[in-house]
Amino acid sequence: MAELNSGGGSHHGGKHDKKRAKKQSTRVDMTPMVDLAFLLLTFFVLTSTFSKPKVLRMIFPEKLDKNNPDVKAPEVRNGITLLLSGDDKLYYYTGALDEKAQLETIDYTKNGLRKVLAERNLKLINKLKELQGRMEKINEADTAAKNKVDREVKAAQAASDLVVLVKADEKATYKNMIDVIDEFMITQIAKYFVVDEGMAPMEKELIKKQGK
Repeated sequence: MAELNSGGGSHHGGKHDKKRAKKQSTRVDMTPMVDLAFLLLTFFVLTSTFSKPKVLRMIFPEKLDKNNPDVKAPEVRNGITLLLSGDDKLYYYTGALDEKAQLETIDYTKNGLRKVLAERNLKLINKLKELQGRMEKINEADTAAKNKVDREVKAAQAASDLVVLVKADEKATYKNMIDVIDEFMITQIAKYFVVDEGMAPMEKELIKKQGK
């Protein structure tokens, strides 16, 4: 609080002495301002939302039981397998791995991997675009309609028959893997699996033949 302290001296002299002005000093008490700043700081800390960490979603298949020879890896009948190797080399083949598998060479550009994924996932991409258009027309307060569209989105993703497997050898880099996952996000791939056991011997042999 502001306090005014008046200070003056004694007046001497007669009637011809001039009247002296009173000197005043002001002192501002900052204690209430400190309390107010603390209350505001507490308010903003309690009402603010902390930023969520950005993570990259990756799906790994369950590991096979090596002690049980009867359990085999499921065959990818309707899907593709991506093979990541050194020097930014990228290959893929369609369907199951057998003697009839045809290895194709592509790159990480929009005319390479993105084009292949978009063409094979066109059905789901068109469905999601349709649902996105419906979502944009819904009133902001109509949560029931929004939830219905969200359920349809999840159902469409679950019904997608395109499966993509990702395998890498010891020469591939983390950047290669991140680039592949980014393309999955762009092309709306709903089902993809990263095989942590790496490439099969037959797949390595196909890469060697491709490089000749």
